[in-house]
Amino acid sequence: MPSILNSLANTNGDTIVYSSSTPGGAQLVQHVSNTATLNGIRQGGWDFVVIQEQSQKPSFSPGQVATDVLPYARQLNDTIEKYNPCGETAFFMTWGRKNGDQSNCAAYPPVCTYSGMQERLRSSYLLMAQQNNAICSPVGAAWKVVRDSFPGINLYNADESHPSYAGSYLAACTFYATMFRKSPVGLPFYGSLSASDAMSLQSIAALVVLDSLSNWFIDNYDIRADFTYSTLADSVSFTNNSSNATSYTWDFGDNSTVSTDINPTHVYDSSGNYSVTLVTSDSCNTDTVVQNISISIPTGLSQFSQHKNKLICYPNPATSTVIIDCQETIEVIKLLNFAGIEVKCIENINNKKNILDLRMSARGIYYLIVKTRNGQIISNKLILI
Repeated sequence: MPSILNSLANTNGDTIVYSSSTPGGAQLVQHVSNTATLNGIRQGGWDFVVIQEQSQKPSFSPGQVATDVLPYARQLNDTIEKYNPCGETAFFMTWGRKNGDQSNCAAYPPVCTYSGMQERLRSSYLLMAQQNNAICSPVGAAWKVVRDSFPGINLYNADESHPSYAGSYLAACTFYATMFRKSPVGLPFYGSLSASDAMSLQSIAALVVLDSLSNWFIDNYDIRADFTYSTLADSVSFTNNSSNATSYTWDFGDNSTVSTDINPTHVYDSSGNYSVTLVTSDSCNTDTVVQNISISIPTGLSQFSQHKNKLICYPNPATSTVIIDCQETIEVIKLLNFAGIEVKCIENINNKKNILDLRMSARGIYYLIVKTRNGQIISNKLILI
């Protein structure tokens, strides 16, 4: 199967480097002490490490799985996480035998049929993924859809357990969608299959994986950059909807200093269209999203946007009074409402600090305009609550 996956990936410009430890019939309880398995994991640097239990054991009763499977899945996953801190553990959901597991039918009747065995395999592999904060490659789920929808495609070898080439091809397509989060549909590698059968298997793999990523926990742990925003004149409040990130960098598209706040507010100096970029990251990965926003500042306000760093207003938001502290000597203070209409004006101040009485002013957003002795016009946004 890995060689088929590699051939599929190469046709789409994707690269796979792989190694394996797959002794026949090996169980997870054996892999936890298998030198080849452990050395492969400890090599480190893997993007994915795939865990597959022996084909029958996860289909047994929940109690038996809890005793004989789950502890060893956890032990392997702990080793994977230790040596591959930026990698993902992927549990390989296998398929039921063509006509059920007749050798264990009497002891545990649910495995007497393909459907019963498949259901138990599905439940156990999803439980393993959930318990280990890992993902599941749902080959068995895709297998069932092919059996139901394309009964003419034989997925089994003659032993009714191991995969035919078509079964391996389906598994490879499923892993391609799982690992790359991309559709295998249209990849021009068919191996020994007819184009029709190959494309059918590609479509089923894409449908099962990509239409239900959260079912398999595939996107639960990915870094995802996302945000929404609301604008009010020159001010934009950003709401960070990103997931699984630990740091954030905002570029507001106006050559201003970037912000590392989680939910920043930014004030633009002039009307226009701006591309806002959010880069999210953790210790391993990054994701970027860009949105275009439009800023429209009411007429008469944009001319007062210079020298903001020279003016401090506090408290802001204010309730009744606000202290205005300027680096330059103030001559005139004006208060404009959101529409840009002057509602208050104080002249002949001639000092750098002033207390502005707002008790008679309505609640809302205002623009504080200060004219200094040397002719500078400085503005700041003021919120009255």
